[in-house]
Amino acid sequence: MGIKSYLPLFKLRICSLITFSAVVGLIGSQTGSLSASKLFFLIVATMLASASASAFNHYFDSDIDSVMKRTSRRPLPSGGASSRFVLAIAGALFMLSLFVSFKALNHMVAIHLALGAFVYAILYTAWLKRRSWLNIIIGGLAGSFAVLAGGASATPEFCMPPVLLAIVMFFWTPSHFWSFAIYHKEDYERAGVPMLPVVIGDNRTALYILINTILLVASSLVPFFMGYNGWIYFITALLVGGYFVGWNIRLLKRPAKEVAWKNFKVSMMYLGALFTSVIIEAAFRPFM
Repeated sequence: MGIKSYLPLFKLRICSLITFSAVVGLIGSQTGSLSASKLFFLIVATMLASASASAFNHYFDSDIDSVMKRTSRRPLPSGGASSRFVLAIAGALFMLSLFVSFKALNHMVAIHLALGAFVYAILYTAWLKRRSWLNIIIGGLAGSFAVLAGGASATPEFCMPPVLLAIVMFFWTPSHFWSFAIYHKEDYERAGVPMLPVVIGDNRTALYILINTILLVASSLVPFFMGYNGWIYFITALLVGGYFVGWNIRLLKRPAKEVAWKNFKVSMMYLGALFTSVIIEAAFRPFM
């Protein structure tokens, strides 16, 4: 098997999203000029930690992955990789992430990245995923820790801007993933995983998504009202937040698979646009 065959172990799309969130945490907390070396090592450390957590996820979920259509061709259920190899590579990536964090950044970055990997691999995957519909709410903390790691790379002391962005990330995750879970409900039912649509049905899940997204949009406005972000961020938060809520309402009216999938895609657009506005505002800050 070539190297390309092992790439699914690391969920590179999720790794990229988590790493982007860490970069936003750094840029949103930076007061002076941005250090290229600090940015580089943050990207490396976050990608390693996220890839490690993803590999652990493959290791723990290999049994249920084999019965879900969406995941049955992953390296472990398909027989393309051994459990020992996946566990070894996950551990090696985790240790390498800590090494880079300690040596090139600081101990607070290492702590936040370690906590994020722990939440995703252990709390979410190994413990809550098969036991409670609260799984993704707790699991959402993994992305929040990435934002905090980015903030800590700018300043290891307590800093409010990355905390506020981490809260946004926390509220974003359920709206994002519950839409995904509606679309893949049959897979989760087959595997016995108590994702929210499996437990309470699509209609009530759509209502929960709408309520959560309203909290998400409200939380996204806090950085502006506290003076940490300006008008570019505020206008973006209102526009994409309103668009996301609009799609949530469509899903509530018609909780069909195709609407849930569109809502899932819109959630990605929402986070990307909101976090990009933080970067754009930081770029224009010296001229304001």
